[in-house]
Amino acid sequence: MALISCPECTRPVSSEASACPGCGYPVLRKRTEGSARSEAMDSRQVLCEVRPSWWNFGWHIAFCWLVVPYLVAVWRRHSYVMWIYPDRVSIEEGLWEKETTEFFIKDIRAIDVRRGFWGRMVGIGDVTISTAATVDAAETAMGVADPERIKELLIARRQACNARTGGASTE
Repeated sequence: MALISCPECTRPVSSEASACPGCGYPVLRKRTEGSARSEAMDSRQVLCEVRPSWWNFGWHIAFCWLVVPYLVAVWRRHSYVMWIYPDRVSIEEGLWEKETTEFFIKDIRAIDVRRGFWGRMVGIGDVTISTAATVDAAETAMGVADPERIKELLIARRQACNARTGGASTE
């Protein structure tokens, strides 16, 4: 039993008390509503936003004095974004026309990271996520910074989803 301060009168109140003895504020009900609201907000919280790294467009930037390669690099970088949420991954592609793909983290079957020599030098690589949706369901994020961190985040979220469902597997 811990003491918390009442949000209304700031007096110390037991964490198990249903109401504040000083002012009658319903402490327990507000705390349970707040925890339910925080669980609902948790599924909408963005854990990571992934965009291609500027290093992926090194040649474009090196020849930016030609203007066109620079514009291509800017267009390609801003036309792809991946958001990793606690329970799903959302990918949006396109600059003028938008194509959105979403899949649940529990449906991920494989995560591949490919890094060439240049990628290892500057810390970028390609992340390919294969899902159980269809045979050819694979999404590739090309030239993203720190692809190993993205892979580890997805694996951790996958394990958390499995632990939450009691270890039940959908394989």
